[in-house]
Amino acid sequence: MMPPHRFPHVLRFASAHRSFVALCLLAWLMAGAAQAAIRIADDRQQTVELPRPAARIVSLQPSLTETVCALGACDRLVGVDRHSNWPESVRQLPQVGSLADAHVERIVALRPDLVLVRPRNRVVERLESLGIKVLALDAKTHADMRRNMEAVAHAIGKPGAGEALWHRTDVRLDEARARVPAAWQGRRVYFELHGGSAAASEASFIGETLTRLGLRNVVPGSLGAFPKLGPEYAVRAEPDLLITNEGRGTPPIAARPGWGTMAAVQRGRFCRIAESHFDVMVRPGPRINEAAQEILDCLASVDRRPPPQ
Repeated sequence: MMPPHRFPHVLRFASAHRSFVALCLLAWLMAGAAQAAIRIADDRQQTVELPRPAARIVSLQPSLTETVCALGACDRLVGVDRHSNWPESVRQLPQVGSLADAHVERIVALRPDLVLVRPRNRVVERLESLGIKVLALDAKTHADMRRNMEAVAHAIGKPGAGEALWHRTDVRLDEARARVPAAWQGRRVYFELHGGSAAASEASFIGETLTRLGLRNVVPGSLGAFPKLGPEYAVRAEPDLLITNEGRGTPPIAARPGWGTMAAVQRGRFCRIAESHFDVMVRPGPRINEAAQEILDCLASVDRRPPPQ
């Protein structure tokens, strides 16, 4: 056997090969460490740490279900609440109750690596005690919606995708504003919720959408995002337009105490949005531009009505 020093090129090759292998190993370890460092601050002021991008997600909030799908990760959903109904594909997923009555056993059986939920949900502590990661997110404003989109994007391993989704949504809101008739700019609106027991104020995401369209909300933000108000509030406010929904148990416009005396009612300046369309208007999710279009359709329908005799 010849001594190694007679073949220096062999030694150089072996040394280079060892260096290459070491670099590959280091890169692999660094990639693994980076993947393990998914940390997201939620609305409980807690940091949720995921060992890897969430691949099996249960959503207990329709707007968060829609956000997951809008980010191209609908295939990662393994269960949803009973109210999640968009896109159509989520209707086929196992349902695990709702905010008030989530079925913990069903959730655990789905083996999720992440559950999306609103804060102050009583199921949170129980799920976490079982070792299930919970990301609690809420949205009352457009800024909250933007933040939530990016939080979900981080959770699925797509940082930046949430910001991109919000940008597209924001552009569409600007496009909707450009289509609002000039005669409606600055007109005052009352947006009713929960069958007449509450309203959306200017501090809510619904109120912000109205403002983006150039309309004015008659309910001030000082009352809270969604204050409980009686029918007499709208009578005193005398809005130019009333927006309500046609849900079961929701009384007709003229049946509300005192509403028949309002000029808006007498002139036909009101819209009762079908329940199937009202969902998109009251969800702080990626379809907020569709909510803006519903409002535009409302304005157009009012403008087409014949004047009162």
